[in-house]
Amino acid sequence: MHIRHRPTQSLKRIARPAFSKLFTAGLLAVLAAQGYAQDIGEGVDIFNATCAHCHGGNGQGGQLAPSLLQRVARDDDAALSEFLHVGNPLKGMPPAPIEDNQYPALLSYLRFLASTVSDESFATADTLNQYSSMPSIENFVPVTEAMLLNPSPNDWLWYSRTADAQRFSPLDQINRSNVKQLGMAWSKGLPAGMTETIPTVYNGVMYITLPGSNVAALDATTGDTIWEYKREYANPGTGGGGRSKTMSIFADMVYFTAPDSTIVALDAKTGAVRWEAVADERGHTSGSIVVEGNVISGGTCTGGLRENCYISAHDAYTGELIWKFYTAQAPDDPPGFDTWNGAPVATRRASTWGLPGGYDPQTGLIYWGIANPTPNTRADRHQGDAGGTGYSAPSDLYSNSTVAINPDTGELAWYYQHLPGDDWDEDMNQERIIVRTKINPDPNFVQWINPEIPQGEERDVIVNIGEGGGMWMLDKATGKFIWATPFPAPVDNFILSDIDLTTGITHINRDLVLENPGDHSIVCYFNTRSYWPSAYDPGRNSIFVPFIRNCLNMTRASEATETLPAMPESRIGIPQPGIPLDELNGLSRVNLETGEITLWPTGRIPNNSSVLATAGDLIFMGDINRRYSAYDPDSGEVLWETILGGPISTSNITYSVNGRQYIAVITGNNLSHPGLNTGTMGPIRLNLNNSADNSNALYVFALPE
Repeated sequence: MHIRHRPTQSLKRIARPAFSKLFTAGLLAVLAAQGYAQDIGEGVDIFNATCAHCHGGNGQGGQLAPSLLQRVARDDDAALSEFLHVGNPLKGMPPAPIEDNQYPALLSYLRFLASTVSDESFATADTLNQYSSMPSIENFVPVTEAMLLNPSPNDWLWYSRTADAQRFSPLDQINRSNVKQLGMAWSKGLPAGMTETIPTVYNGVMYITLPGSNVAALDATTGDTIWEYKREYANPGTGGGGRSKTMSIFADMVYFTAPDSTIVALDAKTGAVRWEAVADERGHTSGSIVVEGNVISGGTCTGGLRENCYISAHDAYTGELIWKFYTAQAPDDPPGFDTWNGAPVATRRASTWGLPGGYDPQTGLIYWGIANPTPNTRADRHQGDAGGTGYSAPSDLYSNSTVAINPDTGELAWYYQHLPGDDWDEDMNQERIIVRTKINPDPNFVQWINPEIPQGEERDVIVNIGEGGGMWMLDKATGKFIWATPFPAPVDNFILSDIDLTTGITHINRDLVLENPGDHSIVCYFNTRSYWPSAYDPGRNSIFVPFIRNCLNMTRASEATETLPAMPESRIGIPQPGIPLDELNGLSRVNLETGEITLWPTGRIPNNSSVLATAGDLIFMGDINRRYSAYDPDSGEVLWETILGGPISTSNITYSVNGRQYIAVITGNNLSHPGLNTGTMGPIRLNLNNSADNSNALYVFALPE
């Protein structure tokens, strides 16, 4: 329950008009019959003077605060009196400005108001919009596992629509021949706070994590709020910094990974809390998926401890913890020896802060990407010795790895480490796309090719591209290495020096490792793509990936000497040497059969947007300068573009309701935009003044009706 008040003046006895006296007289008779024995006139006056302004004349919620009556129905008189006496300062509610002898009258009137509301309404979320009529939610059909594995084209049930993370929609009502007619169907302002989320859409209802870390169900045809769940955070700043990337849906519940390290199951129809599960102090910036009846989620390793670094599974119906998979290896974990070379086990960390994993029903495995080991440099992880861990895989597992996990038990089936013993914070926790493709890698485009893989055969594979620019193709059942190459293009100072062609063992580029204090290097690539997911077009057997030709200019910290002062560690993004500034950013198309990478530069402005591919022969993507565009997937030509109210942030989905296709995208504040804008994370300083105020909003487009 969340109550917000504006401060009021001290209570004064208020003269009541004639109609109020008549109302009170009738009400006294009702109260007497129902056993409410206090002076109703006094209770009405107290309520109107202290509560109605915010909570509405009937206590069921107003413009400034939600309903009081759920708490009234739940708590006894002592608890209610204490609550009113103390207030709820974290939510802006001061103590009630009344005398102790006035509490009984106020409580009696509140009890009466609560008695006029049905029990069913008490099971709803904090805000229920009685003016939004949605037959699909009123007659909610539970989401089954079969529906998750084969979702309707009309819905968007996973962060990339399907369990294989392909991010392709079969919808084709909006296509390259009519996309120029695309116009705004509706828009909705969102609260202040960070927004890095991807909405879920089911049967005409959009479920969205709001900035501020609350949850809403919206009519996906109008944006009208159906219900809103407002979470009470012990620290008021927790919600505003929430960065959850997605929610999941199953049965009659949606699952929200709240930033206070809690997994919250909400009734999809009403927004009421069905269960909560605390995930230690893990930290939640990722999201969840539902696989075989388990809610599976990751986190950020809050607190600097290995015990908070894990992927977990909770029973989707009860919230019971089923298993944990720790993402920083202990000495006894696979492969059975200590890849951290004696570093303190308690402080080993490798998080899953980015996107959740994917699932393959054929192998019965989930595939999850894990980020860099921390602290960021090898020396800091290994008592000042940059050579204190290996230079080839496996080193500091399971950092910068793909892990394949049994969703029932949490047992590791296989792992593949893309970057061993990272020295530069090069996350590999992006989506893993599962596809079936012919294998014909062309040596003109692909640097490392396994000679033992027969050319021309079809194979079920996993594809990923990491923050540091490497691209890999692995067998989905075994993790066997098939091929890999730098992305978006070959470069001398790449993060890897070599990959063993038959084993797939990776070797960090030792020439770029900061061996000694004060060492300097330029590493390519750095944040060449981040957590916003790419898309796969099955008709073209190609993935479409945004890129930034960004490298890392890094100097290791050094202590003071007799002649030089101490220098802190320095890390800054710079343009890839030799690349024209107008070719720094763009959209790429990668042919998965041959490995050919086609680059379509878009200029100096980086993107911060997921990619969306549709059967209408369109690719949608946006940038941090408010441009949202539809591209031709064969030529890269911009076929349609609009300018929105802020930088595009992740999101980017499509769905259909009543035969009409919609395209939805979110703009607003996120953690990446400032660094991309000022040149600390991105390659050049832009100084775009496009989010000085709250630019958080949801925009939805469609063809004219």
